[in-house]
Amino acid sequence: MLLLAFDTCLDKTYVVLRTENDILSSETIHSNEKSYHSAYLISTIKELLKASNKTPKDITAIAINVGPGSFTGIRACTTVARVMAQQLNCKAIGISSLEILSKAKNDEYIVALDARKNKAYLYDKKLYGAVELEEVEERIKGKKVITDDRLIERFRAFADEVISYQQADFELGEILSEIAIEKLKTEEGNWAKVLPLYIQPPPVTIKQ
Repeated sequence: MLLLAFDTCLDKTYVVLRTENDILSSETIHSNEKSYHSAYLISTIKELLKASNKTPKDITAIAINVGPGSFTGIRACTTVARVMAQQLNCKAIGISSLEILSKAKNDEYIVALDARKNKAYLYDKKLYGAVELEEVEERIKGKKVITDDRLIERFRAFADEVISYQQADFELGEILSEIAIEKLKTEEGNWAKVLPLYIQPPPVTIKQ
């Protein structure tokens, strides 16, 4: 198997090329002042393939983060994955950003990310969706939590330990690829089933 995994949903772009047992190449891209990090997705994929002496036709599976996260990032990630998988006739699978983050600490931590509107996206061995912050605070009392910069200070008053994934040095692209390798052993990997995970509708501005 040659797996291409990528994620443009969170605060960085992660791209990984690997076999079942080995990471061939991996790249992490930060945003800059001129453009969003997802703008570099295609060029980074090309670079990783070239560095590993591979071509797109060598790819047998694609794995992506389907959200929740940046709406622009989710759309970019999902669109590229579906088009590539269809054209290459290869498997594709989508994995939630919350599940990816939970594996950063081997499921020992609850994941709760800011969902705005006084809610957090909650994952504790399974996805609970967008939950009111007051309920999340009850759930995390005495527990260990992975969150983001927006909620870290608030959650410190309740949790035993709180980590912001934005401040931690998690290899999220490699974690995504490892989850995908395991899931593809039992799942068909139909690209048509790779859909954006929009737990809440995107914000819409109506012009008056």
